[in-house]
Amino acid sequence: MEKESASIIYLRLRKQVGLPAGSPIRLRDVARVLADPELESGLLELVLVRPEHRDGNLIVIDMLQVISAIRKRYPGQRVELIGEPHVLVEMVTKEKKPSLLLFGLVWLLLFFGAALTIMNFHADVSMPEVQVRIVEMVTGTKDEHPYLFQAAYSVGIGFGMIVFFNHLFKKKWNEEPTPLEVEMFLYQENLNQYVVAEEYKKMQRAETREKPT
Repeated sequence: MEKESASIIYLRLRKQVGLPAGSPIRLRDVARVLADPELESGLLELVLVRPEHRDGNLIVIDMLQVISAIRKRYPGQRVELIGEPHVLVEMVTKEKKPSLLLFGLVWLLLFFGAALTIMNFHADVSMPEVQVRIVEMVTGTKDEHPYLFQAAYSVGIGFGMIVFFNHLFKKKWNEEPTPLEVEMFLYQENLNQYVVAEEYKKMQRAETREKPT
């Protein structure tokens, strides 16, 4: 029986990772690796890219780059890739301390903007007249200023928003994602796809320039 000449290296690229700006991108940063113990430690420390300032803060690592780097370091090894064909690496700079003044201005803008939106909606659908009519239907007495009903209605709006968004400050009622989290996830997915497509275009243009005419 012929002895197998090379072991198999299994790789699963991550979808997106964040690394400190200026640090080299190693295989352990962008992928999970399963290989023989004598190879695995060296594979994990394998440097794929040393980012430069001109590369920007978003870098796409393609599976072909990873396979090429592994075969250059460990010739003859078989590489099996599972999952994503690329990984998006974000070079993260040191975060600045948030400005309390800016936070306060944004909070006020969102608060009054939301309040005006709700008030304008109620004005469009003649909500005061509707509330007067509802109170009259329930109690049999017409009240031009049903403050008790309006107060309960206002509290109900706030409680309904909390239930709908499944969030109160940092507390969540259950493990389900909130609508805002879902929208942010979809936005991030679309943004990542756009960045990856643009990076592939840049790579193709660079390869075209490098080809001899």
